[in-house]
This record gives sequence, structure tokens and C-alpha cells, in this order.
Amino acid sequence: MPEPERNNSRLGLQRVCCDKNGMTVSLRPHHLLCLLTYLGKGYTANFVRNYDRIVRRLNSGEALRLVSGPDDICRPMLKETTCHCRRSSVVERDRLAVDEISAVLGCKLETGGRLSLSSAQICSLREAFRAGSIRSACAGCEWQELCSDIARTGFRDCRLSACPTDNGAAARQIKSGQPQM
Repeated sequence: MPEPERNNSRLGLQRVCCDKNGMTVSLRPHHLLCLLTYLGKGYTANFVRNYDRIVRRLNSGEALRLVSGPDDICRPMLKETTCHCRRSSVVERDRLAVDEISAVLGCKLETGGRLSLSSAQICSLREAFRAGSIRSACAGCEWQELCSDIARTGFRDCRLSACPTDNGAAARQIKSGQPQM
């Protein structure tokens, strides 16, 4: 049974360009950017373990479903008193990210829509990220400097597999479950 269509006009989300049957990872739009530079660092050990599970699922070909608000990556943080996942500034990050990501992918993304990221799409997003054309959502983020350094070094050791320059390190590491040091 297909998922009901959802619309979130404040994010400007429209239609997703790709679909794949099966399980899905729920992901808010700005976390598509965070995934590009993720190399095993995060707020807490539980957060990192959860993020690693999500990346393993995506690396195995599982689709993602765009959501408005907290997603699977946010889940370990939602009970924390300092959780920022519901703040208006984070909703604004999602709005900015979805527009820029849509432009790179050549399709308008939509809340509730499913997307299976190909290696070519991840490479395109990483190139745009490195060039700065999809970084509006990153303004003011505490991880911005680290992500910029990761992009400058060619996304070396990032856990989301994609480009030939990954040299398979992400896939080997995430399959083994061993943290990158």
C-alpha cells in the first residue's frame, strides 16, 4: 500500500524524483547534507551508533523518505533537554537544503517522497557541497568548520559510500562496524 502523500508548503517540498520499494530511512532535508561529510563524529556515543546503522542501511541500497521535522538521525537526541531538532532554525535549515539539493538532483523533492541515492547523485551532491553551492543550510551550524575541512580533503574516510575517490574505505569501515580513528 503506497504511503499517503504529504505536503509541507513551508519547506517548499514538492515531488520526489526517484522511488525504490522496500524499507526506508526517514530523513529531514538538511540531513542529506550532513550525510555527505559524516565520518563517525556526533553528539553522543548513542547518536554515533544510530548514525552508523543508518549509513549502513543507505550503503546497502535502502531508500530514504523525506520527512518534516525530527527523523531517524534525530531519534537518539529527542529526549535530551538540549535537543535542537524541533527548533525553528532547524526547520529553516531544512527549507534551504531542500531547494539547493533539488537543484543539484534536477528534481523537486517532497515531504513523504522516497529517494534512492545513486553513487552518481552522491558524487554530484558532494561536488556541489565542496563548491559551496548547497551550503546555505549550514550557516551557523556547529559542525560547519569540520564539514568544510572534510570537503577540502575530498571527503576522505566519509562513511556514506559513493564516489570512486572513496577507495572503498567507507564501505569497508561501515560493514565492519569499526569506528574511524
